[in-house]
Amino acid sequence: MLTRRDMLKISAAGAATVGLTSALVSQASAEETRNLAPPTTYQPAHNATAVYKYKYSDSVKRILPGGWAREATVKQFPISEGIAGVDMTLAPGSVRELHWHAIAAEWAFMISGKARITIIDPQGTSEVAEFGPGDVWYFPKGYGHSIQALEGGAHFILTFDNGHFSEFGTFSITDWVAHTPKEVLSKSTNLPASIFSKAKQGEAYIVTRRVPPALPLARNNGGRDDSPLKHHYPLMSVPPFFESENGSIHIVSSKEFPISQTMTGVIEIMKPGAVREMHWHPNANEWQYYISGKGRMTVFSSLGHAETQEYDATDVGYVPQGFGHYIENIGDEDLKVLVVLDNGIYQDISLSDWLAKTPSNVLADNFLNGEADWDPRPAEKLFISKGAQ
Repeated sequence: MLTRRDMLKISAAGAATVGLTSALVSQASAEETRNLAPPTTYQPAHNATAVYKYKYSDSVKRILPGGWAREATVKQFPISEGIAGVDMTLAPGSVRELHWHAIAAEWAFMISGKARITIIDPQGTSEVAEFGPGDVWYFPKGYGHSIQALEGGAHFILTFDNGHFSEFGTFSITDWVAHTPKEVLSKSTNLPASIFSKAKQGEAYIVTRRVPPALPLARNNGGRDDSPLKHHYPLMSVPPFFESENGSIHIVSSKEFPISQTMTGVIEIMKPGAVREMHWHPNANEWQYYISGKGRMTVFSSLGHAETQEYDATDVGYVPQGFGHYIENIGDEDLKVLVVLDNGIYQDISLSDWLAKTPSNVLADNFLNGEADWDPRPAEKLFISKGAQ
């Protein structure tokens, strides 16, 4: 027989279990729906009509003598919760000063020119490396680094795995030094404080200097290069992930570039009339920068909501995790799109692959036609296609 005390104990335990279960479900639900608020809750910026499109030309440029930068964060592009982007150019020799990002990792793609980076990690290992068009770098969150343009200058796209991150809110070395007592600087570096006296008394952001000497550098002057994982990947110099007469797809994930644990980069090139087929990404948000050509994208988010927009060079697109979409080349030249995903593991599920691997009777039942109607369907994923010829 259970006593009244036993019953109270059971009741309390049950309530605690229910409370814990409810908390865990709420936590799991929050994690599952990160950055997945229904798109109808977002209001386009700058009185635009598009939810999934942003024009970089609407961004205010931060212009200095040695270069400029403009960004697209949730402030300018409200739906881009998972990824922020920056379009930046540096004049020859100019330096995006020594700095670090407290809340986001940085993934970058070189559009044109040449640049040199320096980086230091928490273990004290470092790297100095050079980048040309089509190259990629990745800096984990919190790692100290700099970017310097070489001869001819440099144009690159920076992306960050947090849509709320602002490039204009980084931790810059000149800003830190300017707000530190001179005696503390001397004690911290074993150098006379006068070494820092000529630096700008505030954030420099971009410093105009001369083009640096050629690599390699002396070991005791930046040439140590002992990072166990390299921060450089030559994306456009390796064979593509997919290639056909309709276009190509180039992918760099943590599989190919081990240090890039939180982000994957993709270059999609579509011939005129071709389409990057209907698909979705189960594990990541997608941020896009249209490098060249003219495209059209539709994003489908369930409940009868779909939006179609046309994209030109320098426009930005965004697709929340799990939302169905496609990109079509509607111009007369190749369409080239930089795609960045906020997960180091690449995943996609495409319509053609789904149809190929679903029994024809199931397809016939879904679409109210005959099983034989599905006999011509492709046997494998299309990736990029122009349709039946």
